[in-house]
Amino acid sequence: MTDLAQGWDAHVHVFDADAPARAGHYRPAHRPLAEIEATAAALGVHHLVLVQPSVYGTDNGVLLRALAAEPGRHRGVVVIDDAIGDDALDTMHAAGVRGARLNLVSPVGEDTDPARRFATLAPRLRARGWHLQWYVAPQQLPQVAALHQGSGVTCVLDHLAGMRAKLDADDPAWAALHSLAAQGAWVKLSGWYRLGAVAPYAELLPLVRRVAALFGERLVWGSDWPHTAFAPTALPPYASTWQPVVDALGLSAAEALRRGPPAIYR
Repeated sequence: MTDLAQGWDAHVHVFDADAPARAGHYRPAHRPLAEIEATAAALGVHHLVLVQPSVYGTDNGVLLRALAAEPGRHRGVVVIDDAIGDDALDTMHAAGVRGARLNLVSPVGEDTDPARRFATLAPRLRARGWHLQWYVAPQQLPQVAALHQGSGVTCVLDHLAGMRAKLDADDPAWAALHSLAAQGAWVKLSGWYRLGAVAPYAELLPLVRRVAALFGERLVWGSDWPHTAFAPTALPPYASTWQPVVDALGLSAAEALRRGPPAIYR
């Protein structure tokens, strides 16, 4: 079994150019697991959390095949529909899946009522100890907080919980984030270029520090590789997605949160 205490990147995607993709968003280039493993290893990262991208919908085949390539090394977060059977969920769990994702931002993300989806998913996630990972805009955080209150399902928030550059310091999203932190939610320090900022993301550092003060050890870093907001030939350097964490928290604290395994992926 791979040493799970080595470095973790908690948000990457893998793509197979031959896999069918949903129209209406980007067309993914071929980005196999071996490529991100080699890229991450140069930064001391040996474990990855593979997140189902919106363009594959609920067909998690590419992700599950990648997990199966090295059993036990990586983890997965899937997108599932209401009709999926318990046997399929249990098979995913055995493969390393530890969460499901609701994407309310991408053009081909969720198009149904989040409250209804939450009510359907929550008991099944809770039974397996899975978390629910949300990709939302700041104005949607109050609903997320209300849904998770007393649910027994751990909440994980993508991409700095959507807290964008130039967001007002007293925006209602902050109150919702306080509530989620009190409930034991987690935040991914990732997706800087999705937050109205450009490298080196100096305008986001105060937000990272404020979020870190709220969530403490319940933070994970994710590179968001292969950076689908960029052209395939113009990807940002992998290390550049890590540097804002160091700049915001200091090297020692940053390295501590990258060591694992984080509790949500055990």
